[in-house]
Amino acid sequence: MTAQSGEQHDAGTNDVSVFRDRDVSYLELPAADVAVSARFYSAVFGWTVRGEGDNRGFTDGSGHLIGHWRPDLSVAGDAGVRPYVYVAAIDDVVAAILQNGGEIVTPRYAEGELWVAHFRDPAGNVLGVWEHP
Repeated sequence: MTAQSGEQHDAGTNDVSVFRDRDVSYLELPAADVAVSARFYSAVFGWTVRGEGDNRGFTDGSGHLIGHWRPDLSVAGDAGVRPYVYVAAIDDVVAAILQNGGEIVTPRYAEGELWVAHFRDPAGNVLGVWEHP
């Protein structure tokens, strides 16, 4: 993986690091069907999936966030913490969400200079996407 300007790297390599002080770097996402969730996030956001069966993990597109899908966790739905994924083209991502089994909860809207939308993944988790055009 190549590094972008301003990213923190592992010592002596060009690999992007998840070991960044005080940074969110690991996420556990509830998943009723781990394979379905893995396909969804890979197709919509390009996340790299590793593992098999119910033991599948991911690395996001930046390389700064890793995690696992967890079939033993309750889906939060609209409650609790709501992660947001930054995207370069929100309309394309909204279309990909719909094409891959997700649901748009709140259509794209302006928030200052930003575009924001909320979606429900195939497991029922509600997350956000945002773009700074």
